[in-house]
Amino acid sequence: MIIEGKIFCFKDNVNTDEIIPARYLSNSDPLKLAEYCMEDLIPGFGKREDIKGSIIVAGENFGSGSSREHAPISIKYAGIGCIVAKSFARIFLRNAINIGLPVVELKFNNEFVEGDRIRVNFKKGEIDNFSSEKTYKINSYPDFMQMIIESGGWINYLKNSSRRKS
Repeated sequence: MIIEGKIFCFKDNVNTDEIIPARYLSNSDPLKLAEYCMEDLIPGFGKREDIKGSIIVAGENFGSGSSREHAPISIKYAGIGCIVAKSFARIFLRNAINIGLPVVELKFNNEFVEGDRIRVNFKKGEIDNFSSEKTYKINSYPDFMQMIIESGGWINYLKNSSRRKS
């Protein structure tokens, strides 16, 4: 699995209320949630056309806060292709994988600048920054996790694997 795009940079400790503010949670439509993604950090972010296919690069503890899946859902349906962070809150990491949103930890991401173009290659375990011409090693996903993400999440993966067995 390879994801390539322009990056948007975020700080340390971005919590789920900053990813999708609680005042928008009365709606469960993923596309509606996407409109308000990162609304309190960058007003209008979720409605921007230039975020489609982009990658979020963030600091430590991305996705801390509540256990609700609304946060990774809003990011995925806003069109963000991947999140690269120094670290993730554990429940956010699990929720992201479960809904098919690729995430990866990279401790040395201070060198990225908003607008850089990067490629995340999960199979090779590398991130290439085309702007700085640097390559970073990451832990590659096990094959089964890549299949979950490529299927669009855990539920789709289970549906697809039960069809293959029939």
